[in-house]
Amino acid sequence: MEILYVLIPVSVLLVLLILAVLGWAVHRGQFEDIEQEGLRILQSDDVNDPDER
Repeated sequence: MEILYVLIPVSVLLVLLILAVLGWAVHRGQFEDIEQEGLRILQSDDVNDPDER
């Protein structure tokens, strides 16, 4: 039973830390254009690709 006195505050601090990191990422614009990142891998930007002419 005594372990709950440790685990509950630690879990609350962990949740607050996760929310702070998520808020920081949203504020910095990490989730602004998620569609473009999925399409970026499909676009070829190799200049020295011999197949593209």
